[in-house]
Amino acid sequence: MNASPKANAKALQGVGVLVTRPAQQAAELRELIEEQGGKALMFPVLEIVAAAESKELLDLIDRLDEFDIAVFISANAVDKALSLILARRALPAHLQLAVVGSSTAKQLQEFGMHADIIPTRGFNSEALLALPEMRDVNGKNIVIFRGAGGRELLAQSLRARGACVEYAEVYQRARPQVDVSVLLEELRQNKVQVVIATSSEAVHNLLEMAGEEGAVRLRALPLVVLSARIAEEARRLGFKSVTVARLADDEALAEAVAQAVRRRTA
Repeated sequence: MNASPKANAKALQGVGVLVTRPAQQAAELRELIEEQGGKALMFPVLEIVAAAESKELLDLIDRLDEFDIAVFISANAVDKALSLILARRALPAHLQLAVVGSSTAKQLQEFGMHADIIPTRGFNSEALLALPEMRDVNGKNIVIFRGAGGRELLAQSLRARGACVEYAEVYQRARPQVDVSVLLEELRQNKVQVVIATSSEAVHNLLEMAGEEGAVRLRALPLVVLSARIAEEARRLGFKSVTVARLADDEALAEAVAQAVRRRTA
């Protein structure tokens, strides 16, 4: 059994960890890294912006009683969707809430709610689709709360199983304006030993924002990601050492960072 980050208090002593999460979502991960003696270097490569309150989106919220299952694709989807919904109405009592992972379930708890449907492992669309509750959906109405764009696998699979599926796009991802010169200087001075990226889009943005020199230096560093799918894309983009966290939460990410450090020093 792997030790928790708190049990390994100095596992990251002196290690610089580049955290690329949106600024408003990085506090807990930063704290875990610093508890282990590491230094979290903040370089957000994504910014989460609430979607415009279009008539289509507001009409869907007013029609929530028609749906059997609401799927929240991320913690951002929970935050943006419920902030909008609860300002307008209560959730229908019969509506089952489905999430793709523990971080998303934790965000539901912030609103005093719990997930009715959640994978016990995998924490992605494939894991959610494998659950019995998502297999027997013929004739059911399902709404998927997500950001603009994204994978189509979940909706396509549910429709193939006989469900009627609608999207509610409640946020957009943007590339933030940041001072890249600070990151470049930290890379040149070897102050970064590990990089964390929690989506394929984050990996792409990081390399593009860092510029040619920064991208070369970043690819030479160990990268920690949340899924095998992100790892595959990162390797395609030139990262040689990629570690996948065992779960999609902050503690597992911090644990994977320590694992990547041990592997590199070995």
